[in-house]
Amino acid sequence: MTDVVIAGIGQTPVSELWGKSLRELALEAIVAAALDAGGLQPQALFVGNMLAPQLSHQAHLGALLADFAGLTGIEAATLEAAGASGGAALRAGFMAVASGQVDVALVVGVEKFSDQVGAPVEAAIATASDSDFEAVQGLTPTAQAALLMRRYLHEYNLPREIFAGFPLIAHANGAGNPNAMFRKAISAEAYHTAGLVSDPLNMFDVAPNADGASALILTRPELLPPQFPHRLVRVAGSSMVSDRLALHDRANPMDFQAVRQSVQRACEKAHISPLQIDLFELYDAYSIYAVLTLEAAGFAGRGQGWQLAVNQDGVSAISLNGSLPISTLGGLKARGNPGGATGVYQCVEAVLQLRGQAGKNQVPDAHRAMIQCLGGPASTAITHILEAGDS
Repeated sequence: MTDVVIAGIGQTPVSELWGKSLRELALEAIVAAALDAGGLQPQALFVGNMLAPQLSHQAHLGALLADFAGLTGIEAATLEAAGASGGAALRAGFMAVASGQVDVALVVGVEKFSDQVGAPVEAAIATASDSDFEAVQGLTPTAQAALLMRRYLHEYNLPREIFAGFPLIAHANGAGNPNAMFRKAISAEAYHTAGLVSDPLNMFDVAPNADGASALILTRPELLPPQFPHRLVRVAGSSMVSDRLALHDRANPMDFQAVRQSVQRACEKAHISPLQIDLFELYDAYSIYAVLTLEAAGFAGRGQGWQLAVNQDGVSAISLNGSLPISTLGGLKARGNPGGATGVYQCVEAVLQLRGQAGKNQVPDAHRAMIQCLGGPASTAITHILEAGDS
């Protein structure tokens, strides 16, 4: 295995982009990443997408995007792992380059929720769950997250207000991200008075589904253009773990086992402890997911993950100046949740942090980042450790 570096990054704003097609969004991100990488030409394209066949009536995205980007003749395929699809594409690109089979890989995450509205969107999203035993009963992913939150509050005898810190921090960070869907901080009062979406989840506990595309160029360090202008960021560890698909088949639904195992394996490959990371881009599609992820990853004991969002002397552990910054550019909650593209957006944002290019959202002295995306309630967990080289 050889070192794999992220040579180029590109992204579109995350929003309801009614006027752009799936292929146009992807091309915008691809062009930006290619320019950022100094014109490296990929031999393989890996696309992360979850819902294009259902919502955009378009499968075979590998060939579609290769064609539209003028890359016909290269290897191209789509990877699907629900909300972890972008992470699966990144892992495939990483392994292709690390194995020596590919010199330069292009990784693209793209999703279009706005091609349809209403019930068809909910039905499409529900395909990430167990169709025979969950979705067929009318259980949506949001209702499933609400059940997890309700169980958490009951198990530990806590008020629902303990989750407030997570969306507050995400929105405060999103205000500094020009590509975020929501660029305005919210107050504690706004959180506490927000309407319920699925009791006990309120509007600010649920990340908004949105359109977007992001792209990465991966290669080996020796293949970079002369006088490469960016601080090198390498993929130091990568892991993909699956759990039982249906929550009712797990011994403890609040134990995200795949998260724990994926973090452990990625950190082992990077030869670090999870405590050595400088920031964590986690999958905060729902506030309860953030809490359960922090606990499963080992940053808090069971029933204590919410405490990381509590202010101590004006700073919480997960804020930009805290000991474990999360969702540093807004996370899914404020940047928006572009479905299968999420894992690639997380990587782009972590690279900006490690290059020192995150602007007002810059985490001080960021050297090592962990990124993780989930398919369903951690039925799939994909974790990558990124490390910055010397300036």
